[in-house]
Amino acid sequence: MKVLVGFSGGVDSAIAAYLLKQAGHEVTGCFMRNWDSFANNDFLGNPTIDDNICPQEKDYEDAVIAAKIIGIPLLRVDFIKEYWDNVFTYFLAEYQEGRTPNPDILCNKYIKFASFKDFALKEGYDMIAMGHYAKKVFYHGHFYLKKPLDLEKDQTYFLAALTEEQIKVSLFPLDNILKKDVRKLAEELHLNIAKKKDSTGVCFIGERNFRLFLENYLPAKKGDIIDIASGEKIGEHRGVFYYTLGQHRGLGIGGLKDKENQGWYIAKKDVKNNILYVASGDNNQYLYSNKAIIKKMNYIDYDEVQDIKNIKIKFRYRQKDLGGDLKLLNEKTGVVIYQKAKAVTPGQEAVFYSQDDRLIASGVIDEVYFNDERIN
Repeated sequence: MKVLVGFSGGVDSAIAAYLLKQAGHEVTGCFMRNWDSFANNDFLGNPTIDDNICPQEKDYEDAVIAAKIIGIPLLRVDFIKEYWDNVFTYFLAEYQEGRTPNPDILCNKYIKFASFKDFALKEGYDMIAMGHYAKKVFYHGHFYLKKPLDLEKDQTYFLAALTEEQIKVSLFPLDNILKKDVRKLAEELHLNIAKKKDSTGVCFIGERNFRLFLENYLPAKKGDIIDIASGEKIGEHRGVFYYTLGQHRGLGIGGLKDKENQGWYIAKKDVKNNILYVASGDNNQYLYSNKAIIKKMNYIDYDEVQDIKNIKIKFRYRQKDLGGDLKLLNEKTGVVIYQKAKAVTPGQEAVFYSQDDRLIASGVIDEVYFNDERIN
């Protein structure tokens, strides 16, 4: 087949391309450029913001060299406006509502497996491929994603919002290989990126201070930090947008200990009144929930997920699977009851797996409850 590979300048996408070429496919790499600080400032109408620190140009240089070593052509395509319209504006809007979105999931849904896919098919490619650790399977007449061989690198959480149409035209060459073997193969090929550090976070944030980055777009507004149990003011926050549920570090109240000397954790955010509520100790009851309303539900087979018991659940990447029950209230809304879990965060993705590790549904966490009492 003629395959266009998302070629990021990292070791995973390079080895994905190499494996496809070895399998006999006609492979082309394609570097996606999704962020430009100056262009985005124009979208925002604020040309004074200068945070052009994204390392994507270095990544592109790495991609050019790696493509030459592997022996494949490399394209470069810009999806800057698409990223702004479909990912970053939503990202900002959610933070303004006090929620914590996952832009990587949005990027996969709207850029890598939508804009990129459309570009590839228009240019005559049969399939697209990515260096994600995930497995595509065909089950009961449908295409699904499933956890890969390397469970330590499983990235199905970030692919949870994909549709069956997107999965159908995608290849995942790293489905049955361990990350250590990817590195080993890269070294054997003398790839320039064999020992390159894995990317973390979103490109437009990179290694920068997250709060300082957000201040460019969401100006800080100081407010009270309140002990949720006593109602006592114990500090002042820099802007309620910049914090997330369960956060322990960076609260500015480290020197203020409760009577049991347990430290403080964010339990609730009140955006309307600009108040940050904290709880004492990482096992405090205010940090836990056991029920959530899920919106924007995405699934492959509606019949399979209408009312399913004993499902596997992830509320964040690398979280250990939780057990629970899922019931759809309508096609786009569900309610999930689960084992008691800490810091289940509105705006994040809830991802649901079958007992055989197929990714069968996902959605955005909207409301969170503990014993039927809403806590967000």
